[in-house]
Amino acid sequence: MDFIMFNLMNSSSNKQKLSHSYHSYYLQKGFTIVELLTTVAITSLLASIAIPNMSDFIVRLRVNNEISTLKRLLFVTRNSAINSGKRVIFCPLTKAGICTTDWDKSLSVFIDNNNNQRYDSANNEVLLITKSAIKDGDILIYGKNRTKITYQPTGHLSGLSNGTFRYCPLNNEDKSRAVIIARSGRIYASSDRDNDGKDETRSNKEITCK
Repeated sequence: MDFIMFNLMNSSSNKQKLSHSYHSYYLQKGFTIVELLTTVAITSLLASIAIPNMSDFIVRLRVNNEISTLKRLLFVTRNSAINSGKRVIFCPLTKAGICTTDWDKSLSVFIDNNNNQRYDSANNEVLLITKSAIKDGDILIYGKNRTKITYQPTGHLSGLSNGTFRYCPLNNEDKSRAVIIARSGRIYASSDRDNDGKDETRSNKEITCK
């Protein structure tokens, strides 16, 4: 009888120890208030560093994409003029087919069959490609009050001077870039020539839309 009681008491004691150990283990698995506050502080610090960097990355990506798209459209314009043996125009078109200075709007490339410097769908002129408008608030300008870029069948620009596209993102002018078109028809993108974090033209002038 004493032996049985001893075993029961011993078994009960073991259960209490196991229960206490089990409870302590799961208490240790949780966070203390200090650990929780430390984790929140570190997370907030990392977010404060990462978010501005991500914002800069997104702006630069947008600008680079627009510059790449402009270069492709200009290549299409030049090659189409050479291959078709006709003048090809790149410009912002109105619904009436007239080129304007609204370079931040939709842009189009078309073959100017009758050399009247406008798009005549009724004259079976071919609209080769279009580009959607840039992001609201960003600025895209070409030269001063220029309405079009015309390539001759030789691949040269029509006119006496070269031109420069300037793209300036809203509130981030230090990330502005440019595309320069030489009289020969060749195309050049701006680059950070002096390693100051800002793009310059081939004449070492920083890009500005003012």
